[in-house]
Amino acid sequence: MSKLGHRFRTLPIRSRLAMLVAAAVAFGVAAVSVTCWFIVQGKLYEQLDNDLSRSATRGPNQSQQLQVQVQMALSRCSATPQDGNGFVRNGYSQVVTEKGKICVQGDSTGVVKVTQADKNIIKNATENRIYYRNGTDTDGNELRVMTRFVAPTITASGAPGPNVGLVVAVPLKSTQNTLNELALILLLVSGIGVIGAGAAGLAVARAGLRPVDKLTEAVEHVARTEDLAIRIPVDEDSDDEIARLSRSFNSMTTSLANSRELQQQLIADAGHELRTPLTSLRTNVELLTRSEETGRPIPPADRKALLASVKAQMTELASLIGDLQELSRSEGQRGERVQVVSLQDTVEAALRRARLRGPELTITADVQPWFVQSEPSALERAVVNILDNAVKFSPEGGTIDVQLTHGVLTVRDHGPGIPADELPHVFDRFWRSPSARALPGSGLGLSIVARTVQQAGGEVTLAHAPGGGTVATVRLPGTPTAPPPETAEYPSDSELSH
Repeated sequence: MSKLGHRFRTLPIRSRLAMLVAAAVAFGVAAVSVTCWFIVQGKLYEQLDNDLSRSATRGPNQSQQLQVQVQMALSRCSATPQDGNGFVRNGYSQVVTEKGKICVQGDSTGVVKVTQADKNIIKNATENRIYYRNGTDTDGNELRVMTRFVAPTITASGAPGPNVGLVVAVPLKSTQNTLNELALILLLVSGIGVIGAGAAGLAVARAGLRPVDKLTEAVEHVARTEDLAIRIPVDEDSDDEIARLSRSFNSMTTSLANSRELQQQLIADAGHELRTPLTSLRTNVELLTRSEETGRPIPPADRKALLASVKAQMTELASLIGDLQELSRSEGQRGERVQVVSLQDTVEAALRRARLRGPELTITADVQPWFVQSEPSALERAVVNILDNAVKFSPEGGTIDVQLTHGVLTVRDHGPGIPADELPHVFDRFWRSPSARALPGSGLGLSIVARTVQQAGGEVTLAHAPGGGTVATVRLPGTPTAPPPETAEYPSDSELSH
């Protein structure tokens, strides 16, 4: 059974569907055919039984007449048989006592084998009880037999003797021939039906699985050529399983194509950004190496500036690599488990770092408690990037205003601001304003901010500040008090606006 099941599972789907359809039709046809055969058999036997009953009780006063005939038959039983003494024309007719003594009538076709059931019917002397069965004669011919009790016998002294009954029968040959012919016809019709059902099932399976074949060809094409631009035609009005599967495949290939395009763009942009610090670093190192090889020392002031440049380039390179790691981690699996984070503590920690990086600046802060669901390190890095951006573009001795109220964090600087035509690009990867090319940075900081805030369910914007400068606004859903971790539910941005 297991081998057959394994071989069945290895067949193509269309073959399995055709076999299942054929098996289902075969089961249904077999059930109908068998039921039909038994119904016809019952009807034919019922007709034979009715004929036997009518032939054995002909004429008026049937019961009394039958008793007289049986008594006469018994009295003539030992005499020479005469025509017309039987109870069934062209059949079997005999009188039987409760002890099994048989008296065959003159025109009987043969002798019916008497069973114990026949004797019990006669012995019990049940009036009007008729017993039908299939039996045989002494020559082995199959018969339809009827047995019924008639009356007790009367002895010579007039006393009642043993009970007697009547056994009549007709041959079953013609009836069985009819049933055999019916069985053959039903078998042929069933076979034709099963074969037709199998062919129809195969045709339906091929037609129904044609879209699956197209999908398979598309998947094989993608695996072979890595061409993600392929699309499967889908009927827009259809909503069946095949249509949904095709739409899902098209959506998947579109997402993969976009992901590949973003990956290639990230690699190209990263290579471009890495080229500048690496080239500068290589040039400075070559100058130091040549000075050592030739024995001509570099002036102390130039050497100091050269080493500072090397250190700055290495710092910028390390920062760029860190930004790339953070960005790639955000695009894939999130490294840390999302948990309830105090945004107030995160902002205060970022403020301490910002004050160290811009000691000449005045940073004012008004932060209130607010708890959000996010990755702690990623959220702190995003806030640090916003503050670093404000420190970088603030004039010497300038002021940075930081405020956190009801989940809205604003960071306002008093720098030159961002031109209106550049605002739509500030969150793009590796994008840097032409006026900021000379400043350190990779152009990934605000992109990391946008990704982290979006993952936390919030939004971030940059806009012109009244009176000059830029204001960065971060909105994060949360609560002013820390909720239990298992029941933490945060309102949406629309709810926060109300």
